[in-house]
Amino acid sequence: MNDPYAVLGLSPSASDEEVKRAYRALVKKYHPDNYVNNPLADLAEAKMKEINEAYDAIVKGRTQGGYQQQAQSNGNRYGTGGQAGQNPAFLQVRQLIVQNNLAEAERILRSTAANSAEWYFLMGSIAYKRGWMDDARQNFWTASSMEPNNIEYRQAVNQMNLQAQRGSYQGGDDLANLCTTLCCLNCLCNSCN
Repeated sequence: MNDPYAVLGLSPSASDEEVKRAYRALVKKYHPDNYVNNPLADLAEAKMKEINEAYDAIVKGRTQGGYQQQAQSNGNRYGTGGQAGQNPAFLQVRQLIVQNNLAEAERILRSTAANSAEWYFLMGSIAYKRGWMDDARQNFWTASSMEPNNIEYRQAVNQMNLQAQRGSYQGGDDLANLCTTLCCLNCLCNSCN
């Protein structure tokens, strides 16, 4: 199981109220009712399962010591995407992104080596929050390429692709299409004169 705190985007020091808030926000975002007749329905269902398991593990761990003891007895260390030894800086960066402290999140992230899928995913998340959609898309794609079985990374790529198809963001491709259209219109207008 992935680190339940990372699944909810929290650090292990989060309060019970913060855990509940994060859980509710994710349930609202990934609830299957939001994905009816949507190609992402299966991904949303899998994400909901992961969210519910993470929340249950945290609650059980806090009331009975269940998750902590189980992880220690199995020799597991918290990790994202099954990686052993999750970098604690990444947990901090996730929390800063949630708090919208993007400058500090980027500063911490840039002080770590850019050699993992999680690094690229977090850098993509920062770019996305800033509205830098081309950078976000590239970083999400890199993360997903490095760990193709990570549902969080795949979902980010799929979301970016859907937004691009709908024209929901002004990425470089959209700008190029606009320029091409304007050039064609200019040629047509000049030929009418």
